[in-house]
Amino acid sequence: MSTVLEGRCLCGAIRFEIRAPMVKFSHCHCTQCRKGHGAAFASYGRTKRKDLYILSGNERIKAYASSESVRREFCADCGTSLFWSSNTPDLADWISVALGTIDTPFAAPGQRHLHVASKASWYEIEDGLPQE
Repeated sequence: MSTVLEGRCLCGAIRFEIRAPMVKFSHCHCTQCRKGHGAAFASYGRTKRKDLYILSGNERIKAYASSESVRREFCADCGTSLFWSSNTPDLADWISVALGTIDTPFAAPGQRHLHVASKASWYEIEDGLPQE
């Protein structure tokens, strides 16, 4: 498998590459992630900001501060949720990438479910992954 991961939004206006292995694969069940993705949970992997390269469409990326410490980025044309980041000191160098936007096959070791206390009432987690 390639060490460079390629991704894009639904309409293709925004294209990006991740040029280092991702870490911290998670399925977040918090209300904000569920609303932002319109799904039972949002799946993310984390990479260093310096390893994420926007190849095209940077001007189409719009941001929304969903809380005091979290910034979510999406395509202004098609609405695809792309990234989220935190301004907390321990996460300032990192950015989380929505896994569904990545086109290159990759492995996602160590997956886990986060914020399960606020998961959708209609969804049951049955995959055996750790839950927090």
